[in-house]
Amino acid sequence: MSEQQQWNLVQPRLTQTAEEAGGRLGFGRRAAAPLALVALWWGATAAGWIDPSVLPGPGAVSGGFVRLWSEDGLLQHLGVSLGRALSGGIIGIFAGLLLGLVAGLSRLGEELYDSLIQMLRTIPFLALIPLFIVWFGIGEAPKLLLIALATCFPMYLNVYAGVRNVDRKVIEAMGSFGLTGPRLILEVVIPLAMPSILTGLRYSLGISVLVLVAAEQINTSAGLGYLLNTAQAYQQVDVILICIAIYSVLGLLADLTVRLLEKLLMPWRVGVAAR
Repeated sequence: MSEQQQWNLVQPRLTQTAEEAGGRLGFGRRAAAPLALVALWWGATAAGWIDPSVLPGPGAVSGGFVRLWSEDGLLQHLGVSLGRALSGGIIGIFAGLLLGLVAGLSRLGEELYDSLIQMLRTIPFLALIPLFIVWFGIGEAPKLLLIALATCFPMYLNVYAGVRNVDRKVIEAMGSFGLTGPRLILEVVIPLAMPSILTGLRYSLGISVLVLVAAEQINTSAGLGYLLNTAQAYQQVDVILICIAIYSVLGLLADLTVRLLEKLLMPWRVGVAAR
């Protein structure tokens, strides 16, 4: 066997090993800052530099987490909050996707409601809470509608921009080959606009978690917002920190979900980013 043939056999293994090592190194770099923050927190509380009533140490927070999990039904409350975020987010994301596609593909659609959406998206969603309570009561409806409304706008803007930025020459070329109508949209326009669509999805999922915090202040009897309100009333700082940490983890999981979709739907972008 020649040296070139031997190298051709060894090279894929070396490349795979290098990629695995790079992945482990990247994970270590990502975890370094959170671990350093936890170490600083632990050291400051252990040394007595911070009053435990103001900021409990990691041990006290861990004990509070165990108590919430075993005695206060943390898993059930988390399930309720996830259900609200996903239900409202799915409604808003699909509405934004549909409106963005119509406005991006049709001049009539843009003229009919683009200006209205541009006006509505500048209204702070917190200002709508009292109005939604008057209109829809204090049940689940205002919570879901608040999340749906807040997630609709970033999805709409990114989908609209992605569709409008599709190269017209590509569309004309596909039309010359007889690819028109729904097939043109599904096979050409949407794949070319996919980076912007996924960007809108990332923003929308993140915002759904942010708005969940505000939505769960509306007369909740279950969910992370209920635990947060109860902890605030009884000045349970450890429970407040736990709820904040869970919200942040939900936001991280939403971002990781979109990253996974990017790898599945656009594997070529992963390769470009790696280089």
